[in-house]
Amino acid sequence: MAGLFDMAEYTILAMTQEKLMHRALEKAAEFLLPKVEAIAQALPGRMWRICGPEYASPPYLPPRLFAEYVTKYVTPMVQAIQKHGGIARVHSHGRLKDILDEIASTGCDALDPIEPPPQGDVELSYVRERYGKQLVLFGNLEVSDIENLPADAFEEKVRRALREGTAGTGRGFVLLPSACPYGRKVTERTLRNYETMVRLTEHGGGN
Repeated sequence: MAGLFDMAEYTILAMTQEKLMHRALEKAAEFLLPKVEAIAQALPGRMWRICGPEYASPPYLPPRLFAEYVTKYVTPMVQAIQKHGGIARVHSHGRLKDILDEIASTGCDALDPIEPPPQGDVELSYVRERYGKQLVLFGNLEVSDIENLPADAFEEKVRRALREGTAGTGRGFVLLPSACPYGRKVTERTLRNYETMVRLTEHGGGN
């Protein structure tokens, strides 16, 4: 929905015209939810990635409106997916700490990309401890770090993510970059850092 607006116009409307925004979201749900249900039934057991919740997260909108604009409409999508054996994964960049309860309340199965500070506002260990029994956690590596950090510094980032993402009990952790490389050319440093991710994951590098 946010993508239909200029970002400044969207945030102002979302904060000042709640009834109008709900009318728009309900209109979208009228055709989107039946589509989700039909695809989930035709292709059972698939993994889904629900994108867009980040537009209703801090700092764009307060957590109260995340509950209004995301939880209310994503929950039926999650239920439709799960009814046919699917796995519902919520995708939300940026600041998560104040909306994690709302994300969990949708009943979703997984969350990505859980960006670490300063891009995000919550450590992976915090999410794992409080929500890891419900959610498979994806992510925790910034693509900017993959492209820019020297090998030793990036290796420590990977080790920390693997350690925190698998600590204690939980449904699971998938080491994942927050995005694809931005440039047209993959540099030697970027390639080496991707290889580090694979090497450490294969050999239990979180220890």
